[in-house]
Parts: sequence; C-alpha cells; structure tokens
Amino acid sequence: MTESAGKVNLLGLTQPQLEQFFESIGEKRFRAGQVMKWIHHFGVDDFDAMSNIGKALRDKLKARAEVRGPEIVSEDISSDGTRKWVVRVASGSCVETVYIPQGGRGTLCVSSQAGCALDCSFCSTGKQGFNSDLTAAEVIGQVWIANKSFGTVPAKIDRAVTNVVMMGMGEPLLNFDNVVAAMHIMMDDLGYGISKRKVTLSTSGVVPMIDKLAQEIDVSLALSLHAPNDELRNQLVPINKKYPLAVLLPACRRYIEGLGEKRFLTIEYTLLKDVNDQPEHAAQMIELLRDVPCKINLIPFNPFPFSGYERPSNNAIRRFQDLLHKAGHNVTVRTTRGDDIDAACGQLVGQVMDRTRRSERYIAVRQLNGDSDVPRSANRT
Repeated sequence: MTESAGKVNLLGLTQPQLEQFFESIGEKRFRAGQVMKWIHHFGVDDFDAMSNIGKALRDKLKARAEVRGPEIVSEDISSDGTRKWVVRVASGSCVETVYIPQGGRGTLCVSSQAGCALDCSFCSTGKQGFNSDLTAAEVIGQVWIANKSFGTVPAKIDRAVTNVVMMGMGEPLLNFDNVVAAMHIMMDDLGYGISKRKVTLSTSGVVPMIDKLAQEIDVSLALSLHAPNDELRNQLVPINKKYPLAVLLPACRRYIEGLGEKRFLTIEYTLLKDVNDQPEHAAQMIELLRDVPCKINLIPFNPFPFSGYERPSNNAIRRFQDLLHKAGHNVTVRTTRGDDIDAACGQLVGQVMDRTRRSERYIAVRQLNGDSDVPRSANRT
C-alpha cells in the first residue's frame, strides 16, 4: 500500500486491496466498492464529498487515508488534438503522459517508470537514464488525471479514455507489481471498465516477466521488436543480449496462446533510415514472424537531438509495408501525432533525476558534437 505521512493512498489500491484496508480499520468490505466508485467513476479526492458514506467513517478515512494523484506540472495541447501532461512523482522526477484522440477513440499512453533502465539506442527516454519505479497510484493516477481534465466523470459516461497503452516512459515489466495492480483497476467495473482488449502492455522483451504476466492478467501484449535478427537487435535493444529472439518469440507465443481465444501479438517496429528499413530486413522479418499470430505496427522514427538516426523516406516506408503486406501480414504505419509538443513515440523525456549517470554521459557526447544548448551542469544529481 502506498503511504504518505502515515496515510494510505487509496488511489492505487485494487478492489481486493481496498477490501483488506477497510477490514483492517474495522469496517465492512462493501465500503471498498463505494469508495472505489467515488475515486475512479467521479474523480473525487475529498472524503467529505462522498455523500453515501457516514460522517464517522469519513472522519476515520481523513485520519488514516488519502486520495493523492501525481502533481501536474504542465499540460500541452498539440495542433492535432494530442495532449501531453508532465507530472511529478514521489521521487521528485517528472514523467509524461500522452492522450491521442482518433475518431471515437481516446488512447492514453501511460508511463511506468521515471526514465528507463534499458537504454534502447533510438529512444530519447532511455537517454535520460533511470530514477525510480512509479507506484500503482502514480500509474493509475495518469488515467485519473486525464479523465478529470476532460470533465468526463462519471467515468462510465462518455469516457475520454477508451484505450490505455503502457508505452510511455519505462519498461512496464520491470515494475511488474505496480503496473499489474494499475491495469486491474483500469479493467475493473468499479474502476474504469476498460476492456482487456483495449489495455495493452508493451515490452522490450523481459522474458521471465512475460510468463509471469500470463499468470496474473490477460491484457493485450505488444512487443517492441525493431530488428529482425539478433545482431542488429543487440545494437538497438540491448536487452536482446540477455533474451535473444529464439527465447523471446516463444514466450510471446505462449502468452497469446494462453489467453484461450483469438488474440494477436502487436509487433512494434521503429523504422530507422538505412538501419532496419531495407528489403532484406523485411524478408528476415517475414521469416521470423511466420508462425506468430500478430499484427505489425510500423513506426517512422521521430528524431531527437544527436540520436544518430534519421526517419526513412515515405517511399522507403511504403516499400517496407508493401513487402510485409504481400507476405500476408496485417500492417499499419503509425501516424506521427503530437510531435510539435514532443509527445510522439520515442520523444518522451520528462525530467529524470538520473541515478545511472547515463544522461550525464549522453550530455557529454552531445557537448563533444557541439550542442551549445546543453549546460555543463545539466541533469547532475
């Protein structure tokens, strides 16, 4: 349970955990459902506003508990309607949350860590280093903030957030317990009532935790693939050195097959000019995914300073897509959204008080390359 100054933060508690909390303070378990609705359906953080709860219990809750979301530092709105929130978490670092509207769907991209420990070479989040895991309250708090900002409460009526993707800052499977608890709240009818098909966890390939995830929850799974062979993937996604493709893809198949219904693995593939976008890479990808029930999401690279990579041409992107299509794959190209507010895929950076000193090393490289905008003291902790 998340606590501040001796108080339990009810925002991040699942229904069973809330029931245990109420029993621990001598109250009936059904109170959990009442309070959970106030928090997640109505966005209420003031116990005095919970009108169907007696004053004595409200006073008890005020003494022992709180409903506290992350602090909103800023909110930006893109010209295409995309929104980005920067929120401060308990560690003092800031993380980013992005809302992407499209037709009748509103997808929220949620962060799970302040920074990321994996350091994928094409991702600006990884260059910020790593500070901390988010608590369950800080993960679900991003959904809570987004729904409240649109005024769409009760949450069951005309929800702003219809889909959640755990694709923000961090590797979700390295913050397993907190992320799984938050996803349970997302899917709970007393929480946000989002379908298991509309909650997606994206991983770079932490194989043991993929198997563990299958025992805990049945959300949709996305794999950040980005390369069709081990040699290239070792460079782009370093965790591949520990869990190579011959180990990773069977784990993903086990997860999908274990759902017991027709479900697909989403393959995320960031296209990098002259790195992984050539016809031979498409041919290798076709062979690699031959026996994997999947849909492929191609992501044109979103540049950031001194990444060393470029976005492929539109012709190269279409060529790659066509080759996969002709082999029978369901392939889409992700439309870049929110890049004018640095909210596009791979651009999330937040403000991470880096414990790994990776950001310090990256800044040194940028300075050697003549980036005069980087101060000598930047990101030191």
